Formats: sequence, structure tokens, C-alpha cells
Amino acid sequence: MVPFSHLLRSCLLSAVRSLPKAAHIRNTASMTEGLQPASVVVLPRYLAPAFKSFCQANHGPLPLLGQSDPEKVLPRLSTGPDVRTICPQFQKYEFGTCTDTLASLEEYSEQLKDMVTFIVDCSFSIDEALEQAGISRRDSADLSYTGAYKTTVPCATIADFCCPLVVTMRPIPKDKLERLLQATQSVGGQQGQPIHIGDPELLGIKALSKPDYGNYVACQPEDIPVFWPSQLTGLEALISCRAPLAFTSTPGCSVMILKDAVSPASCLTPGMVPEGHAISKDPLHYSIVSAAAVQKIRELESMIAIDPGNRGIGHLLHKDELLRAALSLSHARSVLVTTGFPTHFNHEPPEETDGPPGAIALAAFLQALGKETSMVVDQRALNLHTRLVEDALKQGVLKTPIPILTYQGKSVEDAQALLCKDGDPKTPRFDHLVAIERAGRAADGNYYNARKMNIKHLVDPIDDIFLAAQKIPGISSTGVGDGGNELGMGKVKEAVKKYIRNGDVIACDVAADFAVIAGVSNWGGYALACALYILNSCEVHERYLRRAIGPSRVAEEQSWTQALPSVAKLLNWKPWGAAYHTNTKCEPHPANPHSLTTASRDGKFSSWHGCPVFQKCINNASFSRRKWKGRKNVGHPGAEPSPEWSLRHCGHGSRWAAFLWCS
Repeated sequence: MVPFSHLLRSCLLSAVRSLPKAAHIRNTASMTEGLQPASVVVLPRYLAPAFKSFCQANHGPLPLLGQSDPEKVLPRLSTGPDVRTICPQFQKYEFGTCTDTLASLEEYSEQLKDMVTFIVDCSFSIDEALEQAGISRRDSADLSYTGAYKTTVPCATIADFCCPLVVTMRPIPKDKLERLLQATQSVGGQQGQPIHIGDPELLGIKALSKPDYGNYVACQPEDIPVFWPSQLTGLEALISCRAPLAFTSTPGCSVMILKDAVSPASCLTPGMVPEGHAISKDPLHYSIVSAAAVQKIRELESMIAIDPGNRGIGHLLHKDELLRAALSLSHARSVLVTTGFPTHFNHEPPEETDGPPGAIALAAFLQALGKETSMVVDQRALNLHTRLVEDALKQGVLKTPIPILTYQGKSVEDAQALLCKDGDPKTPRFDHLVAIERAGRAADGNYYNARKMNIKHLVDPIDDIFLAAQKIPGISSTGVGDGGNELGMGKVKEAVKKYIRNGDVIACDVAADFAVIAGVSNWGGYALACALYILNSCEVHERYLRRAIGPSRVAEEQSWTQALPSVAKLLNWKPWGAAYHTNTKCEPHPANPHSLTTASRDGKFSSWHGCPVFQKCINNASFSRRKWKGRKNVGHPGAEPSPEWSLRHCGHGSRWAAFLWCS
């Protein structure tokens, strides 16, 4: 094993000495074949263990290659470099303040004996990725280095090392974003992936024209700002620890090391190639996810779009609405969920059972991801939903209570007061709203069920919350529906009017940002939960979510799996029985033989979409025996029908477990 310091001295010493003492090495990754750039941080020995841990905890901006202590080095680096003479320029720090710029550390030989040198990889070249993607550079060749910005995103703190993430930015034409993502994967593997695409204010950067380091690169009107973690994060960490003496490479200046002396960049498998998807226009925000995860979610979207009632919902579908809704939810911190469709207004309570189970399933998974989750429901149905949540808690479906709100406001100001702290649009309480099978307001201001019956007297104006959210930057919305008269379906209202029975009257006029169409709305809620599972189990998306800092959350996958909808939860959790159904039996609804209902003592029916006791009674349901008798699992002849097959063929009562295939 050849000592790293020997390699540096034998191959590079003469070349470095020939440079001007104050020279800046720019675009060093392509300067010399077989070499790669790195930055150095020199700290007192007593701080070395904490700084090493800090680099490991924040691997994105600080991919550590090695250190000068012989007992603690990476493979093929037996000793650290002698930094006294090989770098053209250093900065000297005393108690967190830069006190000098040095061409050499020769005069500090004695102090260096009790210090440790860290080597940080700078080999990923954004400029090389731009060139491979066919994107011309915007910065001038005579500039020292491209600008970098301090963010408000905190790095994982270790001991005295506490600092914000520093990022660098390149403006990318919108039509070349996908090409760039592929190029960064090719050039830098996982290390080359961006950590933010879109509005700089989402990182706490107020003005791109005023970088904290280096020179500004101007954005054109059609450009999208793309951000990568910067090794200058190490400089901020050095400042934060206030060491009595420390040294670091001057920003824009690198040492050169042999490529064969370090481990190659981790490359992504084809299934991990990143894709970019827009999830918000105001503020502009893109998310990234692996191609493999995208394919799984598209399969989910196709599965839930089965139309058991032959309503014509296929005409309402927009590709990737489930994907974009799930991506937006994945980035959300606080989510407000609503449900409730009082179709049977002669029954007490009049709610159909499609909606609340899907809402609870989604809320349970949002809780597992650590997101704040609340519900807003009709005032007259508050007791019902309170008991549903209490029962879900007892059965273990939910881990913690969900705050349940009501809204009967009469103005935009009232809606804004619910959405925002002190009614201020700059401080929203929620950043995503979800409506699952929630009655939606039609163009004439009324609310209609599928048979054109006006149910306005049973519905509170929760639509106003969604309308107010459209004018508040940073709040996105999703509507889940199966007939076009649900809240959020205003996005597809023209198709509803054209293809859905009574659509010209019942079509919801209030649009959501994302319209998830499902054969049964409960399926849409379950699919959102499972899509979130797929996303957060995806290494590409998970790294992007945490900005490549802090520990990976993929290790929490087991707890997420436990929060997914399942057959066991369905059979154990009987919310409607706890709420108001007693001595009931399941049978086909007389008006719709493809849905199960409960018949109460007085003979009145309540629609039973997604019935929690479906598995216990499906064999007794006449439509099931008649329609599905003799069906085979065509994917596996001779085998029992799989959960996926059940979803595709069992109509309105299909099982939650149908989605577990994706885990």
C-alpha cells in the first residue's frame, strides 16, 4: 500500500510549485487526467472525532475521503497528505474568524503536529454534467468560482459543529432538466444528484443575485434554479466550532489527488435513475424520484382506475396525478384531510361509507411519516367522525389522536383564518389539503348526489377552504373522487359534464391541484398511503427530501409497513358498527347491485363502499356468487386469487391489502 502523502509528493509537488502562489484552481476535475480535486480542513486533534462524525452525518455536502491520522483512514489511504507545501492557498481561522490568507502552512509546522487534516471529495463536476447534457455554461471563464449560498436548512449537529447547509446553483432550461438529471447520474452517481429544484426561498435564500461566496450566475426567464450541496458547508462548520486555530482551503481553491487513491463515486443502478416532476407552480418546486418508483406508482394509478360501476370515469383520468399528489404530500409538513358525502339524507347519519376509511388510512400513514395531520368535517357529523377516530385509536389503526375541526365560515377571510396563523397568508398552518369522497359544490352553488338530488342543507362550505388555498402560496390540494361530483373534481369538470351521467348538473366546480380518480374513492386514499410508502422507501427521493444531510430514514421502513392498510386492520376495525350500525346485514343495494349496503332494523339502506366486514360476507352476497363464480387468477392459473387480482375484480368491496404488493 503506497502512502497517500508519497503519491502526492511524487506526482504533484513539482506541478503545484509551478503555479503562482495566489492562484485559484478552477474546474480542476477536468484539468489533469487521472487527478481529482479535493478540499482540506485542518483542525486541532481534540476536535477530529466530532468533525469526522459531522461529515458522516452530512455526507451530501461533505463526502469525506480520508484524514491524516494513520489509524483512521479510508482503504488505500494509509497516511494523510502533508499539507504544509502542496496547496497554493489557505485561510487561517482563530475562534471562528478568518485572520489571514496563506500560500503555505510551513511556518505552522509545530502546531500541525497536534492537528488533523481532513480530505473532502470535490470530484463531482457540475460543469462536466452540463457539458454532457448539452447545456452551455452561463458563468464567465475569468470568474474565480460559481456562487454558493447559505441556506436556512440546518445540518445534523454533532458536538460543537452546528451550521446551515451551503449550496451552489446552476440555472437550467426547463426543457433540458431531465437530460441534466441523467447526466448528473452518469457523471457523479448519487453524489451528483441535486438536493433542490425550484424556488430558492424554499431553502431560505432571499436573493440569488447576492451569493455568500463566489459569483452570481444569472437566470433567464425559462430557467429553473437547480441546487447541489457545497463543500463550503465544511467552512461554515469550522467557523461554528470556534477552534483556537484551524485552516481550510480558500473557497474556489483545491488540492489535487490521484483518482486511483480513492474509492470511485457510487453509481446508481438503472432503476435508480432520477426523474424530475413538477409539484407546485407557486412557489416553483420540483421533486425527484427513481424511475422504478415512478413505474410502481403508475401501476397503482392504473389499478384504482378500474370502473366497477361503469360510470365512465376513465374519461376523467389524467396521467401521473397520483404520482404528483403523492410527491407533494411527501414534501408536506402539515396536512388537512376532509371527507363526508351525505347521499342518504333520510337516514341518520346520512353519510355513505366511501371516504372515511380512506381518509383514516391516509392519516395513519401520514402520522407514521411524522407529519402533522388534522381533519375538517361537517358540524352535524362531528360526533360521528370523533367516534370513528376514537375507535381507530383503540384498534391500533391510528397511533395518536387526530384533531378534528369544523368550518361554517361565510367569507374568504374566514377560510383564510382557518388555513393561516392569525389569518396571515405568509404563515399557513397546512401545506396540503386532501378531500376524499367529499361532496363538492356545483356551478350553481348547490351540492348534488349522483341522482341530481340537492343535498346542500347537509353540507358545510368546506369548499371555501380549498378556494382560499388557491390564492395562498405554499398550499397544495388533492381531490379524490369516483364520479365527478366530489370536492376537487373541478379540475376535470368538462370531462364530467361530457361523459358522466347527470354531469352537466352534478359536476363539482371547485378544482384541486391534483385530481386522483378511482373506481371507489376509498381506493384512492389507500393508494395515496401506499404511494407515499413507495416514495419514502426510494433512496433517490428520500435523499432529496432530507437535502442529503442527516441520517437516512429508509431504516424506518418497518414502521411504515406497519402503518399501511391491511386486511387485518379491515377485519378488526369496524368503525361503522361502532358508530351507528347495529344488527345489520350486508346485501346488494337495491339501486346499485354492484355495491354492498347495510340494512338497518327499519329497512333503510346506507351505501357500503369499502365495507369493513366485506370479507366476512362476500360469499353471501348474491351479486358476488352470480358475477364472480368460477373466476380464475389468470396471472397464476390454478392459484388462489392474489390481493392484486382481488382489487381488479372484486368491485366496491375490494380489500386494503390489494395495495401491499408494492411493499
